[in-house]
Order: sequence, then structure tokens, then C-alpha cells
Amino acid sequence: MMGSIYACIIKISNIRIFFISQFKLISQAYEVLSDPKKRDLYDQGGEQAIKEGGMSGGGSPMDIFNMFFGGGGRMQRERRGKNVVHQLGVTLEELYNGSTRKLGLQKNVICEKCDGYGGKKGSIEKCSTCKGRGVQVQVQQIGPGMIQQIQSMCSDCQGQGERFNSKDRCKNCNGHKVERKKKILEVHIDKGMKDGQKITFHGEGDQEPGLEPGDVIIVLDLKEHPVFQRKNENLIMKMKIKLVEALCGFKKTVCTLDNRLLLIQSPPGKVIKPNDVKCIHNEGMPVYRHPFEKGLLIVQFEIEFPDKHWLPEHMLPDLERLLPVRDHVMMSDDMEEVDLCEVDYERQKRNYSGEAYDEDEGPRHSGVQCQTQ
Repeated sequence: MMGSIYACIIKISNIRIFFISQFKLISQAYEVLSDPKKRDLYDQGGEQAIKEGGMSGGGSPMDIFNMFFGGGGRMQRERRGKNVVHQLGVTLEELYNGSTRKLGLQKNVICEKCDGYGGKKGSIEKCSTCKGRGVQVQVQQIGPGMIQQIQSMCSDCQGQGERFNSKDRCKNCNGHKVERKKKILEVHIDKGMKDGQKITFHGEGDQEPGLEPGDVIIVLDLKEHPVFQRKNENLIMKMKIKLVEALCGFKKTVCTLDNRLLLIQSPPGKVIKPNDVKCIHNEGMPVYRHPFEKGLLIVQFEIEFPDKHWLPEHMLPDLERLLPVRDHVMMSDDMEEVDLCEVDYERQKRNYSGEAYDEDEGPRHSGVQCQTQ
């Protein structure tokens, strides 16, 4: 029984090794087909010419399937560099008026000294560590008849499969083919742009030989404003007015985001109630790409009532005669008179926490705790 199990394990292992070897052959064939220089070399001298010229082995056999079936594989991804995303903090004033900001970025550019070659032309040689494949493959046994293949980037050539001797290496980029430089981008913030909106600079990403540079994407990050809040094309603000202004009319000034002064007024006799909402047309945010169209300026009113005892008691009847008549309550003998107190939630929490430990030491008191006025 054990002999048959071991025989099956050895057979599976042999099949695995067979597939690995076949995939290596497919990878080498694909590398020749995908590289015009190596394809010409093969046409002239056959497989021996390819062996003498060196194979980098960087191609993946799965790229063949991606090439034929549109799988979006590594070759498709590698034709273009990665995009770089930056957040840019902006104020509401900048989104209202439009603005131009200068942004300094550090990015990789093709080395000007070696033109992205990395060293003296013609002196590049195949990496002896990975034999030009760009990767190092380790095969280790994890059980009887079972092996595991681990692939990692070659540290000596940084996955390039080739390298220069120190004397032939470019002194400007140290053989990396690119150098770090500062790039100043002018970010034009148009009127009406929104929080989270993206501004794309095409082809301004890191450069790399043989690849199209990616994009630099600027994401607008709106800072909080002390007066206005934005909701789509509308601006919302809170306005505090006194009780006398709510009852007898008022005049208030509001400074806009472009430093204009608006005179907001409510005529006498028009009562403003707590939490009333009014609006002013065409004083909101500009509409993106239609800056002469604007949304609403929405005003939410908060009424400031006077403090207690603000008026002597003997004058209260005179005030009451000026106000609308109050509702009268019919008194009866079965009514129970109670006191109206200020709510004190903190005291209530302390009392409840104390009852958790002393619930057996005396009578319990429930309900919201109050302070006598």
C-alpha cells in the first residue's frame, strides 16, 4: 500500500517537473517572438545564435495567452508607467474664484548623460547571477516527492537581466538609466470645481526607458470654511439674529467669497422664526464650466433669546400687552403642580453609576436629574 502511494507521489512530481520544463521552453520561445532583434537573430542563426546572444528570460509564458486572448497581461500593463496621485488642499475661495497653484514634484526622468542606456554603449553584459533572466528561481522540497518553486527578482541586476561593470556604468545615474529631478506643475483650478475632483497631467509621471510615462493626477481636497458650507452649487450659512430683530426686522451684511458685501434685510412686521430657512438667488457657487451661472445662498436663522431676568418684573406686563395673547389654562383640583428645572445629564450619569454599587443601601431615584432655577 505504501509503495503504491509513494509511486503516485513520484509520478505527480515528475508530471510537475515536466510542466515546469515545458513552461520554460514556452517562455523562451515567447521571448524570441516578442523581441524583434532576437527574432531576426533566430532567423539568421537559429537556436544556437540565440544561445550565444543570451536570453534574458524576463518574459512570462502566460503573456502568450494574454497576447492572443486579450487577458490584459503583463506586457499590456508594462507599456505604460504607473500614475502618481497627489492631494492638493484648496480653500472654498479658490473653488469660487478660480486659482492657479504651483506644485513642485520629484520624479524620475531619462538620464541625459547616457540617454537612458545606463552606461557605455556596447559594454552591457548579461547578469551572471540570474543568467540574464532577471529573476532567481529556487526549488526546494517540501515533502516526499513534492517540490516548491520560489521566484524572486535578481538583486544584482534589479530584474534587468543585464548590468554594467563599475568602470562602464554611467556616473550620472549610476547605471539606473533615470535620474531624480524636480518638476513644477501649474495647477489651474477652475471656478466651480468640487471637492475630490481630479486634474490630470498626462505623461508627467515617472519616466522609464521603453515605457510611456504615466499621468500625474491631482485630487482637490476642500478645507473647512468658517462661514459657508457647500452643497452642490449652493452655499449654506447660519445667521444669528436677536429676538428683537426676528420680531421687528433687521439689516445684516454678509461678506461673499469674492469680498463683496451683501446687505440682507427683513422688513418690519415680517417675523423670522427659529430654524427658518431663506435663500438669495445667484449668490451661491459658480457652476463648473458655466461660471456666470450660480446656485443659491441659503441662510439658516438662529434666534438669540435674551437671558433670564433681562427685564424688571414690573415691566413684564407692559411687554405682555404688546405681544400676542397667551393661552389660558383651566385650573382644576386634580392637577398636580411641579417645578420646571434645567436638565443636568452629567449629574444623572453620576447618580446612575453610584446606584450600580450602592443599590442596596437606600431607595433608588430614577429619571433625569434637574437643577432648581
